[in-house]
Amino acid sequence: MRTLRNLSLRSKFTIGMVVIFFVAIAASWLVLSRLVERRAEEDVARQGSILIEAMNAVRRYTTAHINPLLADELVTQPEFISETVPAYSAREVFENLRQNELYSDFFYKEASNNPTNPRNTADPFETQILQTFYTDPDTQEISGFRNLDGERVFYSARPLRLSSETCLQCHSDPAVAPASLINTYGPEAGFGWQMNDIIAAQMIYVPAEEVLSNAQSTLNLVMAGVTIVFLAVVLVVNFLLHRAVVSPIMTIAGLANKISSDSLNEGDLDSPEFQRVSRRSDELGNMATVFRQMAHSVVQRETQLKQEVVRLQVEIDQVKRAQQVNEITSSEYFKSLKEQAAELRAQRKNPGNLTLGTSEA
Repeated sequence: MRTLRNLSLRSKFTIGMVVIFFVAIAASWLVLSRLVERRAEEDVARQGSILIEAMNAVRRYTTAHINPLLADELVTQPEFISETVPAYSAREVFENLRQNELYSDFFYKEASNNPTNPRNTADPFETQILQTFYTDPDTQEISGFRNLDGERVFYSARPLRLSSETCLQCHSDPAVAPASLINTYGPEAGFGWQMNDIIAAQMIYVPAEEVLSNAQSTLNLVMAGVTIVFLAVVLVVNFLLHRAVVSPIMTIAGLANKISSDSLNEGDLDSPEFQRVSRRSDELGNMATVFRQMAHSVVQRETQLKQEVVRLQVEIDQVKRAQQVNEITSSEYFKSLKEQAAELRAQRKNPGNLTLGTSEA
């Protein structure tokens, strides 16, 4: 605390701005980081939603057009025609989409605990999502992040309900299912479905690491720019503070020190530095004007006081000399000398007295 008190005004102001800057930067970083991350998540979720809607369009097209077109062949063909299954069509269309480099890391799956095709078997994570849909049928979507094959991905899951009675022809009972289906997938899985049952979780996986990384890089770039701008502002403000406040105050303080040491003269008040301050129309200019008036008064009083001291010194010296003369003239020795001087003067006036006195002797 004592060290801070001993600092100059400029240093205190700089420290204050730096402290405010770091607090503001930290708060801004936290807020912007969350906003950028949320925006990135929304972008990823929007991509996933678009892809799911595209897959649903494929499913509806397969159910409405492909399935009726190949229904008769399902009965006569020895192998099952997988293209008649909406889930298969959606998965294959999506796999074709993944051939595009932009979507190579995306993944689509209709995860089920009772799938006809083993590749749609739900993993433990997807099984928990299915359990949530079973427990709460009103849940329409679950989304978030998970690690898949060592990579952080964003997932979006929607419940897939059995809404078409044509699906029951293949999934209600193995006894009524097409022989080609049994021949291809067997009679153990993919049966026992009922209308409006949740038969799968429609899962879309979108790579999020790159999106979030790009968002973080953008945030870092923005904050770096803000930091550079703030440092530039600190330098400019420091320069302006020194020029507009600190330097004038130091000029006035220097003159005040000269007053305290009794070394101020009229020429100091006419210096260019002080003239620039006194010509200002702000508070410092007013203070300089008042200081000039005070300094003039101090200089005049000091001059008068010195003159008075000189006059008093002369008077004191005269009194001392008079006292010394009086002391000398009042002494017996001075009186004796005075008498001897008188006799000598008398003898000079009557030289005969000096001769007579000598002969008589």
